[in-house]
Amino acid sequence: MEETFIACDWSARLSKKFEPADFETLERWIRNYVNNWASCDTLCNHTVGDFVMMYPGFLEKLKEFAHTENRWVKRAAAVSLIIPARKGLFLNDIFEIADILLLDKDDLVQKGYGWMLKAASQAHQQEVFEYVMSKKTVMPRTALRYAIEKMPDELKKQAMQK
Repeated sequence: MEETFIACDWSARLSKKFEPADFETLERWIRNYVNNWASCDTLCNHTVGDFVMMYPGFLEKLKEFAHTENRWVKRAAAVSLIIPARKGLFLNDIFEIADILLLDKDDLVQKGYGWMLKAASQAHQQEVFEYVMSKKTVMPRTALRYAIEKMPDELKKQAMQK
């Protein structure tokens, strides 16, 4: 675990020097070395999030990640957008990834995309609330609760009603 955190910290510190070809390395790390929520979130929140803010064309690769069988790669698709979401970026892409992951049975994937939606709600509360309301009959409760966590109590009540 210590080596993972060192690698994640090191890669985040180099983010200003990223070039498009570096995505191959990031993808290889995600597919081959990320094997728990801590390594996934630490690498993806900062390093991969910074990368896609620099090179938004790679959002399509995150959408591909969301279709994989590997739980950590799927979670990476969502948690890579936490920091950009807080900045109000990529809302349509966030909704696309949430749609892809919507019915996933894995609770860590549900928590990942719920967290992504929660982060997006900081800049786009109404849009995320409308999204959640449109999906609440099928969205797993875990994802729904994460998505609405920072919303006002009245909106939370509406979203949680069956």
